[in-house]
Amino acid sequence: MTSSVIKIDPKLDLVLEREIDVPVELVWKAWTTAEHLRNWFAPKPWEITACELDVRPGGAINFTMRSPDGHEFPNTQSYLEVTPFERLVMTDTLLGGYRPAPRPFFTAVLELSKKGNGAHYKAVAIHGNDEARKKHEEMGFHDGWGTVVKQMVEYIKSGRMHS
Repeated sequence: MTSSVIKIDPKLDLVLEREIDVPVELVWKAWTTAEHLRNWFAPKPWEITACELDVRPGGAINFTMRSPDGHEFPNTQSYLEVTPFERLVMTDTLLGGYRPAPRPFFTAVLELSKKGNGAHYKAVAIHGNDEARKKHEEMGFHDGWGTVVKQMVEYIKSGRMHS
């Protein structure tokens, strides 16, 4: 299966790109292993309290974020594309098993490529309308997603991802 090219629409999409100094293989593992994802995916002091991943097209990513004041926010998305070490596409438009979600918000595309000993990391949040994009931007997309990339790199460098 070949990946389709994501055409960025600045009216509908938000993009975060970084050059990071950790290998693509470890970034992939951090994104596709529940025990690792839960350690870095929420911007601190938020945390992930539950996480289950079925990393395959049609499989679900289920996680719960807890705010500093103890409120929990369950999230369910479906994987649309899984191209190891290159691309993950997830959407909350669908639940696991391609079941339509009651309140879709966005589709996330993670693209990775090798850059020396590190990686080029690109995350795109695709929205169906300008209102959703603005809401996501106001929720802190750039700060939040930028923070979790830093947390992911720190987690990988901590050495806790052996085997």
